[in-house]
Amino acid sequence: MGHPNLRVPAEPYPVEHIGSDKFNTLIEDMRETLHAYGGIGLAAPQIDVGYRLCVIEIENTETRYGTIERVPFEVFVNPTITQLDDPEEQGYWEGCLSVPGMMGYVERPQHIRVDYTTREGQPASREAHGFLATVFQHEFDHLDGVLYVDRLKDPSLFAFEDEYVQFHAGG
Repeated sequence: MGHPNLRVPAEPYPVEHIGSDKFNTLIEDMRETLHAYGGIGLAAPQIDVGYRLCVIEIENTETRYGTIERVPFEVFVNPTITQLDDPEEQGYWEGCLSVPGMMGYVERPQHIRVDYTTREGQPASREAHGFLATVFQHEFDHLDGVLYVDRLKDPSLFAFEDEYVQFHAGG
């Protein structure tokens, strides 16, 4: 947090470059970074690459939010989100590789559709509910220069990880 490139909206990724050596190297760099820092999602702007490109991988389905959907490593090129019929928002405590050591409570829509291009260059779409919908929105916010801290409604629900565990994790 504080690096100016995190606040710049990303450019669409040129679809004609999908599958190129440069594209594949970028995807592998993103995957390695995601694994090295123990994240579940990473947007290209977080590694100082200004394209609309994200990777998500959820291996551990048992979380503090209960059981969540497993997502094998997946690449999202030029993704968009559409909020679906349910206007209800729900909150989760979010952390971020770009805001290390901090947690914040953010409320977001809980039923969305994600439209994107796959790493093979094919159009794709998927629906997401609950925590997984939050993951997509959190990662795709990075593509618009937005951090989760910008979405906090109550600044008293922004904490260091240790204080989150001590004072908030149980409820």
